[in-house]
Amino acid sequence: MSAGALDIDALRAWIGRRETRTELLTEAPLCALDATLDREAPVGAAPVPPLHHWLFFLPVVRLSQVGADGHPARGGFLPPVPLPRRMWAAGRLQFARPLRVGEAATRTSEILDVSAKSGRSGTLVFVKVRHELADAVGVAIVEEQDIVYREDPRPGDSVPEPRLAPVGQDWMREIRPDPVLLFRYSALTFNGHRIHYDRPYATGVEGYAGLVVHGPLLATLLADLVRRHLPDARLSAFEFRAARPVFDAAPFHLCGEPAPDGRSVRLWVRDANGALCMDASATLF
Repeated sequence: MSAGALDIDALRAWIGRRETRTELLTEAPLCALDATLDREAPVGAAPVPPLHHWLFFLPVVRLSQVGADGHPARGGFLPPVPLPRRMWAAGRLQFARPLRVGEAATRTSEILDVSAKSGRSGTLVFVKVRHELADAVGVAIVEEQDIVYREDPRPGDSVPEPRLAPVGQDWMREIRPDPVLLFRYSALTFNGHRIHYDRPYATGVEGYAGLVVHGPLLATLLADLVRRHLPDARLSAFEFRAARPVFDAAPFHLCGEPAPDGRSVRLWVRDANGALCMDASATLF
């Protein structure tokens, strides 16, 4: 499909669309995610750790409304982009203060932009979404997400050369992904996309080299790396951008390099071949 074949004006009609959800930030899923990250869960009315708010405000659709790939059928809050592959490519978050376990929070979401272009991999559609998360005090987190839709790879398509990840990091943690880790995160985030747990589908239908590690899980693991090395630090901002898929076939490394002034940390994911898979940064109060 070419960019010209898309009815981009119809998709851009979604710009400005808003939705609001209110939810109690319960302890159980947060404890389950900490266990999945292989750490002890905090006790009591603790702050919600950075990026753990992704366990809440999840789209819940009936099974009859799920597509063949395991995602909800197109339409609803997000525009019905007629391209088969969807990925969360990047995100930017600002933290005024943490949300707290046991309190109610409201997320207000808005479609900021919808655009299309043609590239080496075919037609791409970009959807930018903004979320504001507030509690009784006011807005606590402002988040922008970049969602990319694309065509399936075509026979003979060239594969871009990977960027090499930096070396000489100050922090490093090895992660050995396996189906249990991916299943747990899929369940916690109610993510039915089959590339994360259905190997015959991931390799035979979507053509991946194995089960795909979730982009939000990689970002969460990078934020958790900061928590492990700077347990008393508070994040004021976090940004990430996916560069390359990570598969369950081999270990990968979470890497970090704090700035000399101690106010920020550069973070990245390096796969077993030395390729850069995700680039991120954390800014500290």
